[in-house]
Amino acid sequence: MKPVQLELLTTVSAPSLSPDSTRAVVAASRPSFASDTYVGQLWETRVDGSVPPRRLTRGESDRQPRYSPDGLSIAFLRSDAKGKAQLAVVEADGGEPQVLTDRPMGVSGFTWSPDSLAIAFTSRTAEPGRYGSIEGVGAGDEAPRRITTFNYRGDGVGFGKDKVQGLFCIEVPGPDAEPFVKPRGRAAHGVSPLPTGRPAVRELAVAAQDIGEPFYGPDGAWIYFTSALHENQDSDLRSMIHRVPSGARQPVEPELVLGAPAGEWAYRSACWSLDGSALFALAQHVGESGTDFLAKHTVVVSVPAAGLPAASAPAPEEARQVDYTESESLVPYGSESVLACARVRGTGELHRIGADGTVDVLSAGPRFIHGAAASGGTIVVSHISEDSPGECSVLETGGVRRLTDFAAPLREQTGVSLPREATFTAPDGYPVHGWIHLPSGPGPHPVLLNIHGGPFSQYGPGYFDEAQVYTAAGYAVLQCNPRGSSSYGREHGLAIRHAMGTVDLLDVMAFLDGACAANPELDATRAGVLGGSYGGYLTAWAIAHEHRFAAAMVERGFLDPTSFVGTSDIGWFFADAYTGSDPAHVAGQSPMARLDRVRTPTLVMHSEGDYRCPLEQAQRYFVGLKQRGVPTEFVLFPGESHGLSRGGSPWHRRQRFETILEWFNRYLPVDAIPAADAAG
Repeated sequence: MKPVQLELLTTVSAPSLSPDSTRAVVAASRPSFASDTYVGQLWETRVDGSVPPRRLTRGESDRQPRYSPDGLSIAFLRSDAKGKAQLAVVEADGGEPQVLTDRPMGVSGFTWSPDSLAIAFTSRTAEPGRYGSIEGVGAGDEAPRRITTFNYRGDGVGFGKDKVQGLFCIEVPGPDAEPFVKPRGRAAHGVSPLPTGRPAVRELAVAAQDIGEPFYGPDGAWIYFTSALHENQDSDLRSMIHRVPSGARQPVEPELVLGAPAGEWAYRSACWSLDGSALFALAQHVGESGTDFLAKHTVVVSVPAAGLPAASAPAPEEARQVDYTESESLVPYGSESVLACARVRGTGELHRIGADGTVDVLSAGPRFIHGAAASGGTIVVSHISEDSPGECSVLETGGVRRLTDFAAPLREQTGVSLPREATFTAPDGYPVHGWIHLPSGPGPHPVLLNIHGGPFSQYGPGYFDEAQVYTAAGYAVLQCNPRGSSSYGREHGLAIRHAMGTVDLLDVMAFLDGACAANPELDATRAGVLGGSYGGYLTAWAIAHEHRFAAAMVERGFLDPTSFVGTSDIGWFFADAYTGSDPAHVAGQSPMARLDRVRTPTLVMHSEGDYRCPLEQAQRYFVGLKQRGVPTEFVLFPGESHGLSRGGSPWHRRQRFETILEWFNRYLPVDAIPAADAAG
């Protein structure tokens, strides 16, 4: 795939399944250079595969579909003229969607009531005078912010205390309801304010902190949600499950259901079992401090309804060996169990977890399942596979059966480099697991060692645009999961605690050496290295200790643990957890302290709005390289956050790839491909 072909990348949302199990709906989204946004619509597919999938809506950006419990309607989010997501509904059999909300800052999440008559949703409300809430008061004219907390802004969100996300409810007009006609002329005279034609919105909760992940109780009388409403919530990572009456006519104080302000667990993404006997939730142990997060698995816990409210619901020790971090939500299945997505050795499996703690693996293999829906005994999933960035499938005995083929144009026009799974041994005998992507044509090919972020994250066999773009340009791409990564157990993830740049560097270099030795198609004498976030850290650390690379790219890097504290949105707890607090020990793990050792030509890339790894990390690293005469360039993207490579504007993502390929082609040329072609 070339950078100009990014528009062929179609990804899919979590699916929604009709109550009668016959139809599934997903939102399919792709980058568009024409609008420089992500465009997408809802697609319906028959579970039995009897008819091809059909486009159900035609908005510019429709997403997050969800069937009503009665199966007559589908609610979803649709972008308005200002790009804000608004709540909309469409009849399940098709028709003209009706937009229900006009929230100035949009709608973020929602859930149907059990009777299909109402929808609870979350939405941010700006303080008066901020974010355009008063005409004529722009961002530069707003009042100063008075900040008293550690946690006052987030990457991709910005400042949060002045636009708290609240909980609201709206009644849904029936499919046969009379369309609204706006009064005009004499009918409008004396009517103040004029009706909008949209249902009235009720605010349900009094909360000074963000509310998220709403869901109804079995009888519809209560709405449950995730939030951190405890005192001193800004100094820990705890979150709890609360509830408010669904019929509240005025905002009320939430009631705590699961968790404790001084507890050792953070809870989220809760749901009720279908029989109403147990409350399930995703949970992460955060220790007595409330910030002990490093390499902690997200687990599934349950509490009997009779045991609520509960201070905690710890998971058995054996259950903590599986990590459900990738689960956006739990899906009720059967009478007393849920479905959850698990990270296992670079893949995403689907598990069934019972209220008694039993776990059944329902789907495993070289794919990454990231969403599921269930009705009766039918389960549909959304997943990334080796040859597609997004499809919807139905689970069947022995595997999955695809219901969609959104990647057909991608395969036809670009071809796909399928991964080769491999394991090589580090110098201390540790196995290093990963994947090799080869370009077409005879070798030996120049090699790019691509290092993932996190560090508690993973690479896998699923379709990845970075590997495809680099292989299409003629490079072999190596991607492995060194110690510190997720999906191999907690001990694997903890291996670099207060020891960054030690065994993790040994592992990635061992994978490079092992892959080159085992595959004659790889040219070990022509290699480059690159990575973002933690991958930027380990790239910078590698070129300070290894001088074998022809070129490097350090993107959005964690480069100075000391200055990270106080500048990053997570710096107040993250840096100390990984590198410790002793100044000499921290300096011994800092790429910034090893600048004088770097000789490799290095491209430094960053986003202006990156609050996770702040811009100063890149600025100081670039200047330091330049002062020492190292060939370097600094590429800075305006208007982007830490997630540029995954969710930045389509044009910026294209320009990012073109810049990376131009840099490596300059210092690590692919003889068979001219520079202009390699750049797309």
